[in-house]
Amino acid sequence: MDLFEDDNVLHTYQNDIEEISNFRNIGLGRNRRPKVYNSRANPMEELSENEFKHRYRFSKENMEKIINILRNDLSVDSRGGSIPVELQVMAVIRYWGRHEIQEDCAEIHGMSQQTLSRLSKRVAIALASKSPIYIKMPSNLREETETIRKFEAICGFPHITGAIDCTHIKIRKVGGDAGQYYVNRKGQYSINTQVVCNADLKICDIVCHWRGSTHDARIWRESSIKRRFEDNEFMGKLLGDSGYPCTPYLLTPVLRPRTESEQQYNYSHIRTRNVIERCFGVLKQRFRILLEVMRGSLSTIKTTIVACAVLHNLAIDFKENLDYDSTFSDHNVDTEAIEQGSNNIAHITRNIFIENYF
Repeated sequence: MDLFEDDNVLHTYQNDIEEISNFRNIGLGRNRRPKVYNSRANPMEELSENEFKHRYRFSKENMEKIINILRNDLSVDSRGGSIPVELQVMAVIRYWGRHEIQEDCAEIHGMSQQTLSRLSKRVAIALASKSPIYIKMPSNLREETETIRKFEAICGFPHITGAIDCTHIKIRKVGGDAGQYYVNRKGQYSINTQVVCNADLKICDIVCHWRGSTHDARIWRESSIKRRFEDNEFMGKLLGDSGYPCTPYLLTPVLRPRTESEQQYNYSHIRTRNVIERCFGVLKQRFRILLEVMRGSLSTIKTTIVACAVLHNLAIDFKENLDYDSTFSDHNVDTEAIEQGSNNIAHITRNIFIENYF
């Protein structure tokens, strides 16, 4: 008997064919649930000016300026459901500024946590690429003269081009044999970041690739800004605490002042150098992601630190004032050992400086 002459057998055979066909189509998109994107509102339209600035750290007008600065470096994110450049920038700056849970911040802006993570890296790279424009030392005599004048107006300390110090940015635990080198003196994993700022709290130079156990003096010794001062590129000097060696172009406090002039020098030195502590305080309050443990790859963390420094300088240029300010110091080193390691010529130069101006 022919197999297909039996109707029951034929019907069973056809059902098997359909089941095999459906099985082969699994994963080809025919039975996949359609992707649903969350609704996205425009924060500039939904929020008042005060609410917007509180959440996004910038006024609406200045946020538009930042978006325009980055517009040519970013594109519409098609993977996240055609996220416009404006929303990319606002979502990332809000995440950095408030350090909200990434998933919650993403949901507010109608995107997934994975999308916000990817956009954070993209925006950080775009901002960091602008650092040569917005993070720079005085480039001409007029600019440096104005910088020196503003420093002297603080407490009468003359011939200062910048204040220098390091701050630790906490990071997640680093595995492997190299992990121990990221542990700082407080037992935390961190990146030791060197910053030079001016009297307006603007960041003029930043180095953020050293591991947490690295001493401030070594970061300075290996930095390009040190070589620029050695080459007499600037007519002014830097102010640093006693964690740095005293040099003809980097003035540190006198550890054991004996004369009234030395005491006055120390007083003026501390008051003037305080701008770098205030700079760190304002930077970390403006972008609270720098206050907590930063996650992600080390390269992305370093890029994000520079990106926040660029935004910090833009905020100062835009006169974006914070409602809160923070002055703190996290510096605690064996200053006497550093002082003893300084050379006699530098001490003589500092003594002459004190005699002439204090």
